[in-house]
Amino acid sequence: MTLHLISALGFFVFAGLAWLFSNNRRKVNWRTVAWGLGLQLLIGLLVFRLPGSRQIFLKLNDGVMALLDVSKAGTNFLLGPLAAGPGEPGSVGFILAFQALPIAIFFSALSAALYHLKVLQFIVRAFAKLFHRTMHISGAESLTGAANIFVGVESALVVRPYLDKMTRSELLTVLSTGMATAASTTLGIYTLMLSQSFPNIAGHLLSASIISIPASVVIAKLLLPETETPETLNVIPPEDESTHARNLMSAIIAGATDGLKLAVGIATLLVAVLALVALFDKLIGWPSQMLGLTEPLSITKILSWIFYPFAALLGIARADLAEAARLLGERLILTEVVSYQDLAQMVTSGQITDPRTVVILSYALCGFAHVASMAIFVGGTSALVPSRRDDLASLGFRALLVATLGTLMTGCVAGMFSDGSGVLIGK
Repeated sequence: MTLHLISALGFFVFAGLAWLFSNNRRKVNWRTVAWGLGLQLLIGLLVFRLPGSRQIFLKLNDGVMALLDVSKAGTNFLLGPLAAGPGEPGSVGFILAFQALPIAIFFSALSAALYHLKVLQFIVRAFAKLFHRTMHISGAESLTGAANIFVGVESALVVRPYLDKMTRSELLTVLSTGMATAASTTLGIYTLMLSQSFPNIAGHLLSASIISIPASVVIAKLLLPETETPETLNVIPPEDESTHARNLMSAIIAGATDGLKLAVGIATLLVAVLALVALFDKLIGWPSQMLGLTEPLSITKILSWIFYPFAALLGIARADLAEAARLLGERLILTEVVSYQDLAQMVTSGQITDPRTVVILSYALCGFAHVASMAIFVGGTSALVPSRRDDLASLGFRALLVATLGTLMTGCVAGMFSDGSGVLIGK
């Protein structure tokens, strides 16, 4: 069986796992599932097989790289040589806090400005209409899912007036579509990490987020089918404009402030999580030494064993399976930021040898499908609708499962259609 066929098999196996653990298999809306699967395949076909698609992604990547370049104006002024990346004059090497995280501030301010100018609303509502009319999910679910292309946990704000009356299935979709995608505010960070090895990575990260929306809808509706009648079943509601800035400068200030919170949040999360994981590794490392194991156990190693069959179902080359499983496993605990950084290092050092593996993992890792994100999305959404706190809390781990399986399905789509072009292994 070829690797492309294995990716196709994995695509349906991941959906089958969701159906297997469904709480009500008889209530599954197969129209939603069929259209969700079809949309993923259609987008994958357009991305990888449409004539001229490579040129389109190169242009998109050039645009993002230009934005990354102008974003350095502020960091260079504030941080001097600390802001210079590897290979640039005066660089002291790669420092995540000074060279990558400030990008979130600029992209957040830019997104806020474009949202205020109603540029992004047009795109969001266009995708919302596509999801609503094809998958037949509620208007609120469609609008929230589409908003996740550009924002993260803030996507729930666009349907804030409707959160209180949402069904449990709708709430799961709201949580999981957010966790299965990567906001544009973090796209710049991932692009910076991988652009040297994957020249058109920016466009692919955007397409990965778009594919992950119907993917997470499919998994969510298989796992927790709709048994009630959503309030916005037949209409896409207007956005809640009470949270909009009054003028452009106010929007930029608010966006930059949100970006700062995001950057600080990522830094804080990495400091805490990496330290806690190191502590856990110490605790389980001692018994492994007493047992005479050649290598001490670690949480990353344990998770890599668990994710090995999932990596195999992505259709990844056998030589890269161990590394792929490790990246998928560590994303669950250490966040996708660490996994993308490790992926870039593996490509540079030659640990990963197949360009197609890089493409698949770039898609499969593109999402906030990790434990810390679960807490952020449940907590952030609960703050908007305190009356549904218990429902949201009970759906947290289910949303993490949906997001994980959804991003794996997205990786399978890349595996079915990609031949690895555009990746410069070892460069």
